[in-house]
Amino acid sequence: MATADLLLHPVRFRVVQAFLGDRTLTTTDLRGLLPDVPVATLYRHVGVLADAGLLTVVGERRVRGAAERSYRLVTAAASVDAAAAATMTPEEHRRAFATFVAALLADFDRYAGADDDARLDLARDGVGYRQIGVWATDEELGRLVTDLRAVLAAAAERPPDGARRRRLVTQVFLPG
Repeated sequence: MATADLLLHPVRFRVVQAFLGDRTLTTTDLRGLLPDVPVATLYRHVGVLADAGLLTVVGERRVRGAAERSYRLVTAAASVDAAAAATMTPEEHRRAFATFVAALLADFDRYAGADDDARLDLARDGVGYRQIGVWATDEELGRLVTDLRAVLAAAAERPPDGARRRRLVTQVFLPG
């Protein structure tokens, strides 16, 4: 199965998202993060991702006689590279983008519905969404993308600590 096919499944997409930020998680941890996914479904998709090399086992311990594995995301394996993207049909790209957008909407829905009695405080939570138009040559856009990747890569390397909260940063570039 190609990486794009692996990632296009909504449950697998969410499992991969759960690992973003250099996290180590067990299936028990994942059940807590994805409580709406049936346990058997979750285990099956974790197995598919591990078999495909997108998740790697980094630890194992005995819990009530059973082996509980800790997994980490193999970041390089969990993205569709330019060569693979170039072989996708327009319909496959539409499906991939629709999955991406649906996951983004679900993430915001979970955030907005986390405490229905509380008023959202986007500033406090560091939540923002906006779209701007920029005028750029192909070369200028290339530099912009390179610069953003460098900034985000540096931020992604910071380890979790007591003060840091995991944040999801999403970017989309489209011709206007």
